[in-house]
Amino acid sequence: MKIKVCGMMDSVNIAEVAQLQPDYMGFIFYEGSPRFAGNLPPEALDALSAATLRVGVFVNAAREYIAAQAARYRLDLLQLHGDETPAHCAWFKSAYGVIKAFGVQSAADFAAAQRYEKVCDYFLFDTKTTLRGGSGLQFDHRLLATYRGQTPFFLSGGIAPEDIPAIANLHLPRCEAIDVNSRVERSPGLKNAAAVEKLITAARMTFGAPTPC
Repeated sequence: MKIKVCGMMDSVNIAEVAQLQPDYMGFIFYEGSPRFAGNLPPEALDALSAATLRVGVFVNAAREYIAAQAARYRLDLLQLHGDETPAHCAWFKSAYGVIKAFGVQSAADFAAAQRYEKVCDYFLFDTKTTLRGGSGLQFDHRLLATYRGQTPFFLSGGIAPEDIPAIANLHLPRCEAIDVNSRVERSPGLKNAAAVEKLITAARMTFGAPTPC
């Protein structure tokens, strides 16, 4: 199982968490987020090894803005966390990995992902709230048993180190990665490295080492 640490915005904290070798690190380029990373010096990402892929998170952003940020921060994947259309996702797919996020409250919410099956590399299932992620709230993960899509997914929404055993017990073959944010923070955008290390250790002990990205 791979791990994505999202909502990074502080240079020192990025370097600290980078030492833990998460598989993905996420940077939010949405000004409505308290974890907005648009003012982060690009060289702060030099702390990441090649083993940690860079994910830019966008919410209903113009293609030009996404392309500019992707180039500036040398992003590997784009996470589209708004109401982006399948065509919008497909436009980027030839150059970047594309993750499309969907809010989940009931099993019916998985139906929205069907239109995106061929234009995204991954889906991300987060707790449905009025926020665009980072709520710290968790949806009922048992609903994932009803997901019938072919696209692998990231599991997000209020996940803490102690949740790893319960996630493992669900036996989710299409779960590509666990995405963590607010539940491993000291404050918005500032991660508790000890909590991140605890989660990564628990995941690797439970699921085994992931296949390299």
